[in-house]
Amino acid sequence: MSRPPRIVGFSYIGPYRYFLTFCTGNRQTAFTIAAIVDQTLVQFRRTARDEAFAILAYCLMPDHVHLLVEGLCDDSGLRRFAKLAKQRSGAAFALSERRPLWQEGFHDHVLRADEDAKAVARYILANPVRAGLVVSPGDYPHSGSDVWTMADLIESVR
Repeated sequence: MSRPPRIVGFSYIGPYRYFLTFCTGNRQTAFTIAAIVDQTLVQFRRTARDEAFAILAYCLMPDHVHLLVEGLCDDSGLRRFAKLAKQRSGAAFALSERRPLWQEGFHDHVLRADEDAKAVARYILANPVRAGLVVSPGDYPHSGSDVWTMADLIESVR
């Protein structure tokens, strides 16, 4: 698969918000075991800290991941964040599972200034409900936010 295109002329550097999707290679199931989810989140959070990003929302579905991230400074670079997050989490996964984790590239949506980030977070948290995995977003163990409480976000999903 070729890499999804980026916005021509947009630098992807600075204090912007992004809705990201990373898919597993061949859409193989990877995120059904809590230990694998945890090790992946450790690497995402490490990369967010190192690259000056906040993880506003996350949901690790069996064969893909949704992230809502925000650059925290003028030199926060999304391309570097995504590359390192996938590289680090993929290396940890390969050590334990003896196979690659990610397909090439990632999908992104740059949020406009007038777009409600909490609404996007709610959409991400409702993904397991839409997929029929759980009845309520609060029932899914592999989603959350490092910024907002789940109670604040889930209340509006119902």
